[in-house]
Amino acid sequence: VQFVESGGGLVQPGGSLRLSCAASGFSFSNYAMTWHRQAPGKERELVATIGSRFGVANYADSVKGRFTISRDNAKNTVYLGMISLKPEDTAVYYCHRVTSLKDAWGQGTQVTVSS
Repeated sequence: VQFVESGGGLVQPGGSLRLSCAASGFSFSNYAMTWHRQAPGKERELVATIGSRFGVANYADSVKGRFTISRDNAKNTVYLGMISLKPEDTAVYYCHRVTSLKDAWGQGTQVTVSS
């Protein structure tokens, strides 16, 4: 099982980014997928979840209305669209699948929001 995140970078407050995560090693379409983030000195937190079959999405209150999770089952890829970015969104962003198995985490992609 492998997750490869990309698309991060340095952006000014109010800017936008779109993150991608290519997943492999499992039947992608059978699993709900998540995006998490970890800021320096803080615990990793769940940002968004998307269901496997109908793509129902849920978000942390801190990103609701600004972030959009989506998936392309044909490409085994999950995305996170982010608008109106704030300095407090600065973190390393990771994707993962919803499972009781202890999958390894990917390397993540750094998002820095700063003027």
